[in-house]
Amino acid sequence: MTAFLACGRIGWRTATAYRGSYLLTFATLMLQIYLMKTVWTGMYAGREEVDGVTLHTMIAYATLAAVQYTLLNPLQASPIPQRVREGKVAVDLLRPVGFPLQMFASQVGGALSALPAVVVALPFALLVGGAQAPSSTGSLIGYGIALLLGMLVNQLLFLTKALLSFWTLETTGFDMIYGFTAQLLSGTLVPLWFMPGPLKAVAEALPFQATAYTPVAIFLGEVRGNAMKQALGMQLVWVVLLGGLAALVWSRAKRHVVVQGG
Repeated sequence: MTAFLACGRIGWRTATAYRGSYLLTFATLMLQIYLMKTVWTGMYAGREEVDGVTLHTMIAYATLAAVQYTLLNPLQASPIPQRVREGKVAVDLLRPVGFPLQMFASQVGGALSALPAVVVALPFALLVGGAQAPSSTGSLIGYGIALLLGMLVNQLLFLTKALLSFWTLETTGFDMIYGFTAQLLSGTLVPLWFMPGPLKAVAEALPFQATAYTPVAIFLGEVRGNAMKQALGMQLVWVVLLGGLAALVWSRAKRHVVVQGG
């Protein structure tokens, strides 16, 4: 645990090292919240309800999803590709803490560095979006659990993607494809209830929706009771499956270590 926390602090400090860029996160998030409200208000074109979803609910969803996305996604790119290219991974492999655990802890630290921005932006998002805290204690607890599981799912996906650099050495292009796919299928850009049938089926079959749609839907009361328990159970299943996938990829990746640097 001490080693995990130490690696997490490294991730936090790396994400906050460039103060100007870090502070820009605050302004960017505020602007994104405002734009989400403006865009969805325009898309509703004066209608109060579309397909059973009110404008109020849609704005609340979009603004909260924007804040949540900032918290769950690392502020910096994974260090794994660069460490593989430069040969620094050789030093990482000599440490008593396993390489995947080092990188996972660093990712979590980097993601948590967004907490100050979230704390500042959340009241603004609630004001602009009009969202209210869950009326029941069960839903509030469910949201907390969903948020934690969503972070684990997201970080395991991020780790597995980064481990592919042991084969490719460079993942910039793949990162761009992954980023757009994750935002779309997670429900961050468009909630699952507005997706056409085939796309919605794909989104529900993949783990991305567990990182954004599930927590926000629980917070807004769109998913409750037995449906909430099933959603949380599905998130837990994805954590187990993705943890196993990351372990499998690492078991293969460590056989492909090639020191590129001096």
